[in-house]
Amino acid sequence: MNIFIKNKQSKNLIDSETNVTTNNYKELINAINALKKELNAIILAHYYQEPDIQDVADFLGDSLGLARAAANTDADVIVFAGVHFMAETAKILNPNKTVLLPDLNAGCSLADSCPPDIFSQFKNTYSDHLVISYINCSASIKAMSDIICTSANAVNIINQIPKTQPILFAPDQNLGRYVMSQTGRNLLLWPGSCIVHETFSEKKIFDLKSNFPEAEIIAHPECEPTILKHADYIGSTTSLLKYVEKSNKTNFIVVTETGIIHQMKKSCPEKNFIALPTVTGCACNECPHMRLNTLEKLYLAMKNRSPEITLSMPILTAAKKPIERMLEMSS
Repeated sequence: MNIFIKNKQSKNLIDSETNVTTNNYKELINAINALKKELNAIILAHYYQEPDIQDVADFLGDSLGLARAAANTDADVIVFAGVHFMAETAKILNPNKTVLLPDLNAGCSLADSCPPDIFSQFKNTYSDHLVISYINCSASIKAMSDIICTSANAVNIINQIPKTQPILFAPDQNLGRYVMSQTGRNLLLWPGSCIVHETFSEKKIFDLKSNFPEAEIIAHPECEPTILKHADYIGSTTSLLKYVEKSNKTNFIVVTETGIIHQMKKSCPEKNFIALPTVTGCACNECPHMRLNTLEKLYLAMKNRSPEITLSMPILTAAKKPIERMLEMSS
């Protein structure tokens, strides 16, 4: 099948062989499904992807769910609709499989805040510390870690570590502070943060609560403490979705990347979900890296078998151990 693709920014053709425009959504979906069969491929997508990608994915989830799906798939090709560190994780767990990322520039501000060379020096300064790294980090940081965690299992994993063992937690200081509040542990924190979760406005919480006094505030633990102290519920992306499904409340102020609201609306169409604005007043707090992926780029990645994630064997070997340990401790 020939598909006529246009770049959303430039409007220039980027697939000269095609003859059907991408405004024909059905044709594009049919082409993607045909390529899935041809390649024996699976599409894994994060909740922060654009709605069109969420709807075409074979598995949709947060970092923990996606790691488990990547570890268990029997597909030959993994198309990862997320950001670079997520696709790297899939490659680490499947070194002999092809892992594609629709846009290779889909990075992560949190991962970027922890440069491997500087982190290595920091780690060596505290050589007696066990290194537990949030999955939102590069493969190089994973390779220097003892255990990987996600926002869904961080508290559980920390609680399994003997209290006499000092812990270095990287790279998200906000998640680290939340884990400390839940476990009573004193963690040595790397000073990283996520650009999406650090820009929410505390003032806007008061404004929204005056308009929706019965609304529950649900927040991701990557948010700053000034935001989390107002939350009625704090949890990973998947747990936020499960919470609104079970709650008898009607209105929710959602304090995380707005992509999850698409699934919340699909799951609970009778409920009202309000995105908390940022300090600039925008109620559209989207991750600019996540949104680099588009349905068109996903199709082209499958068609061209590129961009492909590649990692050196030493990094693959070293990074796999702490991920596997996480999966074992989270079973």
